Amino acid sequence: MVQEDLFEAGRLLLQEVPSSGEVAAAGGSVPVLAAVYVGLSVLLLLQLIRPLLGLIPSLGDSVFRARGSTALESSVRLSRDRLLISLALLLPLSLLVFRYRLYDPDFVSGLSANARLATISGVLAAWVLLRWILYRWFMPRRRYDFYQIAHRSAFTFFILLMLLMLLTAGVLSVVRANDFTVRVFLYVEMMVLYTAFLFRRMQFLSLSCSQLLTFLYLCALELIPSALLVISAVVL
Repeated sequence: MVQEDLFEAGRLLLQEVPSSGEVAAAGGSVPVLAAVYVGLSVLLLLQLIRPLLGLIPSLGDSVFRARGSTALESSVRLSRDRLLISLALLLPLSLLVFRYRLYDPDFVSGLSANARLATISGVLAAWVLLRWILYRWFMPRRRYDFYQIAHRSAFTFFILLMLLMLLTAGVLSVVRANDFTVRVFLYVEMMVLYTAFLFRRMQFLSLSCSQLLTFLYLCALELIPSALLVISAVVL
């Protein structure tokens, strides 16, 4: 009787060990969509590496001097390269958000790996589209030069943020830091660069409108979209 109980207990324990197929299904292997994103990111960045290297001095100048942003906007080539690089970096951003669960609401966490990455990409695309719609909707009919520069400065800070985040994730991966540590570093970098961007955007907006209107612009164009993204991550 005792021997039968021992054999039954052993059989139950063996049944709880997942098979190799179950491990792969649970996300042990690299998702197909993530592999596609990585391949496309590498191809795009290889094509844009020379424009990026030529753009970095102007990006740094734009961060430390308001006139740097004006000078960058006056160059058609640099402004075009900045836009193309920003669009190309949306794929690595989706991968970072997916890998380290920077955006992980309940309705996303229960999906398969491929579906989760696709949903994250869709949410980021919808957020970018919302920002563009609000930018076009509130654009003044006259004296919109500084309004436009203030909006396009987001591309500058986004490129610098992505370069910093990719470097941070790479270095911390080499030293085998856990995901929580990497996530904290990435969140801090996002907050610092986003705060600097808000300050620079406020500077440009204040050149063409009153302080009250500048505050209202910031609320409508930046704080509300960002708040909606945070609320969706917490509530949904």
